[in-house]
Amino acid sequence: MATENKNLSEYDKNTIPNAKDFRFGIVVSEWNETITEGLYNGAFDALIDCDVPQQQIIRWNVPGSFELIYGAKKMLQTQNVDAVIVIGCVIQGQTKHFDFVCEGVTQGIKDLNVQTDIPVIFCVLTDNNMQQSIDRSGGVHGNKGTEAAIAAIKMAYIRQQASMSHPFHQPLLSSGALQIEDKPITIEKE
Repeated sequence: MATENKNLSEYDKNTIPNAKDFRFGIVVSEWNETITEGLYNGAFDALIDCDVPQQQIIRWNVPGSFELIYGAKKMLQTQNVDAVIVIGCVIQGQTKHFDFVCEGVTQGIKDLNVQTDIPVIFCVLTDNNMQQSIDRSGGVHGNKGTEAAIAAIKMAYIRQQASMSHPFHQPLLSSGALQIEDKPITIEKE
């Protein structure tokens, strides 16, 4: 998502589903810790602002962004969460290492989303320099962690609604809830 001329920390709480009963995992890379802590704080604060009780937010640290995949996988397997947010920061250097790490992490998180029933939200900054990361972790562009938390709430809600026997359809009601039909849809077989 492009961040030019956009503050990532802005959201309308009235359009966010009720999150008080959801449980969230956050896996945080220790590499580029100043940035990842800023992202974590943005995610944590947004979840709290959207009425998620603090005890329903689980944080695990991993050494680097590449390890986010394993950390998220183990969290999905052991913590009974409704969504996981992975937080990392990879900054372009003078070698191809940046490309390999970014590609591996992106594909690994995509694979978790395909292989499991629990959404994993990608909050890994892949910037050209430290200033760009600062700008997106609580700086002039707001906080990508905040945006990831809002995405996690919305995806947990979609997962919850999809597991119900009644279908849902857009748009969100003013309360932030999706409209649910009163009766199940019958699908005719050919």
